[in-house]
Amino acid sequence: MASGSDRNPIIIGGLPSQVPDFDPEETAEWLDSLDAAIDERGRERARYLMLRLIERAREKRVAVPEMRSTDYVNTIATKDEPFFPGNEEIERKILNATRWNAAVMVSRAQRPGIGVGGHIATFASSASLYDVGFNHFFRGKDDGKGGDQIFFQGHASPGIYARAYLLDRLSEQQLDAFRQEKSKAPYGLSSYPHPRLMPDFWEFPTVSMGLGPLGAIYQARMNRYLTARGIADTEDSHVWAFLGDGEMDEPESLGQLSLASREGLDNLTFVVNCNLQRLDGPVRGNGKIIQELESQFRGAGWNVIKLVWDRSWDPLLAQDRDGVLVNKLNATPDGQFQTYATETGSYIREHFFGGDHRLRAMVEGMSDDQVLHLGRGGHDHRKIFAAYKAAKEHKGQPTVILAQTVKGWTLGPNFEGRNATHQMKKLTVEDLKRFRDRLHLPIADKELEGGSPPYFHPGRDSEEIQYMHDRRKEHHGYVPSRIVRAKPLALPDEKAYASVKKGSGHQSIATTMAFVRLLKDLMRDKEIGKRFVPIAPDEYRTFGMDSLFPSAKIYNPLGQTYESVDRELLLAYKESPNGQMLHDGISEAGCTASLIAAGSSYATHGEPLIPVYVFYSMFGFQRTGDQFWQMGDQLARGFVLGATAGRTTLTGEGLQHADGHSQLLASTNPACVAYDPAFGFEIAHIVQDGLRRMYGEDSEDVFYYLTVYNEPIQHPAEPEAVDAEGILKGLYRYQEGRAGAIPAQILASGVAVPWALEAQRLLAEEWNVRADVWSATSWNELRREAVDVERHNLLHPEEEQRVPYVTTKLQGSEGPFVAVSDWMRSVPDQIARWVPGTWQSLGADGFGFADTRGGARRFFHIDAQSVVLAVLTELSKEGKVDRSVLKQAIDRYQLLDVTAADPGAAGGDA
Repeated sequence: MASGSDRNPIIIGGLPSQVPDFDPEETAEWLDSLDAAIDERGRERARYLMLRLIERAREKRVAVPEMRSTDYVNTIATKDEPFFPGNEEIERKILNATRWNAAVMVSRAQRPGIGVGGHIATFASSASLYDVGFNHFFRGKDDGKGGDQIFFQGHASPGIYARAYLLDRLSEQQLDAFRQEKSKAPYGLSSYPHPRLMPDFWEFPTVSMGLGPLGAIYQARMNRYLTARGIADTEDSHVWAFLGDGEMDEPESLGQLSLASREGLDNLTFVVNCNLQRLDGPVRGNGKIIQELESQFRGAGWNVIKLVWDRSWDPLLAQDRDGVLVNKLNATPDGQFQTYATETGSYIREHFFGGDHRLRAMVEGMSDDQVLHLGRGGHDHRKIFAAYKAAKEHKGQPTVILAQTVKGWTLGPNFEGRNATHQMKKLTVEDLKRFRDRLHLPIADKELEGGSPPYFHPGRDSEEIQYMHDRRKEHHGYVPSRIVRAKPLALPDEKAYASVKKGSGHQSIATTMAFVRLLKDLMRDKEIGKRFVPIAPDEYRTFGMDSLFPSAKIYNPLGQTYESVDRELLLAYKESPNGQMLHDGISEAGCTASLIAAGSSYATHGEPLIPVYVFYSMFGFQRTGDQFWQMGDQLARGFVLGATAGRTTLTGEGLQHADGHSQLLASTNPACVAYDPAFGFEIAHIVQDGLRRMYGEDSEDVFYYLTVYNEPIQHPAEPEAVDAEGILKGLYRYQEGRAGAIPAQILASGVAVPWALEAQRLLAEEWNVRADVWSATSWNELRREAVDVERHNLLHPEEEQRVPYVTTKLQGSEGPFVAVSDWMRSVPDQIARWVPGTWQSLGADGFGFADTRGGARRFFHIDAQSVVLAVLTELSKEGKVDRSVLKQAIDRYQLLDVTAADPGAAGGDA
């Protein structure tokens, strides 16, 4: 027998590790014991003993390497399953009625003349997973608290509607209006979970796959944040995310697992419905998705509960003394298990158990029908209850439950486990009869043969329905349910905005810094200051927000357990368990998920938060645009700051940082109110109005997007009698032309307003043109209002025709209209058709690049001199200047030579 010292190096994770053996004699005794166990009881027994030792070592907090995956059996042993407190027979009847109504609802929606479809196979596989939650775990809001937050799998929505129907929360008329939201209004039901379309029912939009798991993680984190900040007590709230195994391929699904484990979010449970199928085929036909996910979640530090087999496997596994059955389960790929779900008992007996005499012996006393019904764990209420209870009781880690099911379960041989089952929407008469018989429902054949199949309700006074109501009463009310209890906030008075409205004096600051100064003043407000939630993806210093570190601090549930390297600095990095700022690392997706969770807190927990998410504008709507739609869908509110905006303003960073289009992307989102302000006083009016609209009386379900820049300028004080209405509606005359005889109009936004003012000077001094300069604070809002006006006029021809605001505002202004911005032309061109005169726009169309600001603007021909040329060009078309002056202007300003441009201010902080 070799000594312990001879055994070095120890192999850890496949690599040798030089660990010294301080007691070789003791080591030898342990190794001899293991050898004896192998010799006397076999390898399987020795393996079991080793696993128990590792388990005990972890219980005693001995640091041992984590196993990436375990055997393909249930994590919770049969002997460890808790007592099941429900009435399984009643719950089976309830679930059968729910299954039937869900399938019938989709089938009726596919009737001739309607054909709107729906999905039934996903809910068929996950029905028991939901039912156990509804009956025993999901917490409602009737106790005045936030309850549980449940992210329902999008394609399972028919089953959630079907259960609500049994509880009289939805009517038969509403079920028949599934996917007919306008034509059957007000009874229409949305296809998927959608709070904006059903604001009293759904809480979380989830069908854009991958956003559900990401949102759930940050919702659980936000719950902890609310408690830490003393804003809401969320200790009784648990976050449940119901997901598909195919959905886990989305990078967002797994991308932030480490955050959940790092912060110990034991208020979070993922339930992954592993029916082994994507939309069109197997998830891992040649592999095992449950084993793969187990490795990923374990590696990320999650508690993993595998729920693979139902109770019918327990006697077989109890016989498996030499591990042959477990080995067979481990070695069989998912594609084969999918096939077993569609085959006969005799096929399974031959192909699964037939290859080894010990396996054959296990099922000798079983009929083919019994072999056929060796089931998956995700359909067994007792096994599910055990998994959920263990997840709720586990402390220190988030939990994932990997539950194996069969897609299309109970729907019959034409649906169960078939590759095409996700796209199958209608049941034939024979399908319906088999389905009815499988569910033991008292529905006559003639009711299935005479057109649309009927819904089934056991009666409002039936034992099943009373049981459902009792269970929900015990758990504080019905779910899903979205309840808004938040009251309007007491908003700051004018004093909070005064310093920004005064301008920057002789100091040059960027609009980003102007906003940050305003934010600091607002965060000092006694009423709403604590409700602001600053969020940034590892860029607080870039945006000049490190000034908030000392007072607001960065949220970290562990606090700061180290001495900060910059602790001697006034603006040192400071973490705190009750910090206000969210520093989500280099993850725009994570930050946007925090934004959504914070922005919907007014509904989720009845406590409004005011998120302020600041990011590189290029990495906002472009990178996480789907999440901004999710934000709108979830009726979330808050401020989104696209900092370092513009295609030419962030000079040195080049193409991937050059945003010339996020305003255009923002215009596509109906919930987004987008502005491109030029000066601090404009920002003050916009933010003040945003707080009023989102958090005051008669609050609106919108969010604000402001693009701000990193180019320092001197900000003027707010003009006397400022046109505040124009700032908010999107356009006001900032400065009238004071010299020159030939009239013209220049419209500019954001960082381009100073170029327009310089062009105004040049036109007056050198070309006898009197140009007015307009600040277009929101091209998007101008267009949105004009479109609304046109829609009204189209449908009300008998009424006096309305005029768009932009037309009214510019009416009577003489000369051509030239627009300029640091965006592509499509942004200002949104309003072209409503401008009452000749229109020309300049923009930064094309790819960005690294250069000086002046060089880049000369290249795109959006600088002041190019604006001059554009105005002269339009005047020449109108015959007000001679065309010869155009060549003179080009030569004078050397517009064809990029190197001739003034490079402008170099660099520039936020």
